[in-house]
Amino acid sequence: MSQPAGKAIADTTLIEHLPYDLDDGISRRASIGLIVLATDYTIEYEWRQVFTQLDGVALYQSRIHNDDLITPESLRAMESRIVESASVVTPDTPLDVIAYGCTSASIAIGETAVFANLKRAKPEAKYSTPITAAFAAFDAFKAQRIGVLTPYSAEVNKIVSDYIRARGYQVPVFGSFNLDRDTLVARITPQSIEAGVRELIKHAEVDAIFVSCTSVRLMAVCADLERNLGIPLTSSNHAMAWHTLRLAGIEDKLGQFGALYDLQLNRDAT
Repeated sequence: MSQPAGKAIADTTLIEHLPYDLDDGISRRASIGLIVLATDYTIEYEWRQVFTQLDGVALYQSRIHNDDLITPESLRAMESRIVESASVVTPDTPLDVIAYGCTSASIAIGETAVFANLKRAKPEAKYSTPITAAFAAFDAFKAQRIGVLTPYSAEVNKIVSDYIRARGYQVPVFGSFNLDRDTLVARITPQSIEAGVRELIKHAEVDAIFVSCTSVRLMAVCADLERNLGIPLTSSNHAMAWHTLRLAGIEDKLGQFGALYDLQLNRDAT
């Protein structure tokens, strides 16, 4: 025979209002939000390598629609979607930092516009983008002459190079794999990255190397590459994970990820 609606089953003991204690949760030290491109297969994988080393630092993500084909127009089209994507990251709880995970779009849209949209959704937070983080990394390295390696097409490379130069850095050498789809960029091997970096440093003396694009994998091999090449390296994911942690007041040294992770923000330059 079926039970009457709203009544407990006869052989079940129902215990309600059990006592409990509350702690500060998984974000007792910091709460960090990340907006990931719909076509990005890499950034979450790379950031997890860092964040799993840090007890009490929580990472919350959302995704933003974008086109797999990377052009200045498709990058700029994301600006109108930033607020919505940021708003669904822990909507009822403040964040310490929120980051927008696209290097070339942050340049095409402009950091100021990206930050304004993030602020509309998360006014309490501090903000980062991959290029903002890269500039902070260059300053932490005390680097002025930057070798840049990207996967982008020529028209995107131009806006990246111009943007870095406009901030006062020199770009004596710039290399590219000349791909225009994130799905391919995510499959570039670490060996190809090393070969690309080696080619750059054959052609010019630089203070540091920046590997641009959040779809590129560098995190796990950065420290080894630095030892092999004798030069500081960073990438979009590598720099932005470090930058968000430092903005959130997390000063732990994690040198296994490279020289940058033993450095603090240069507050005079930010």
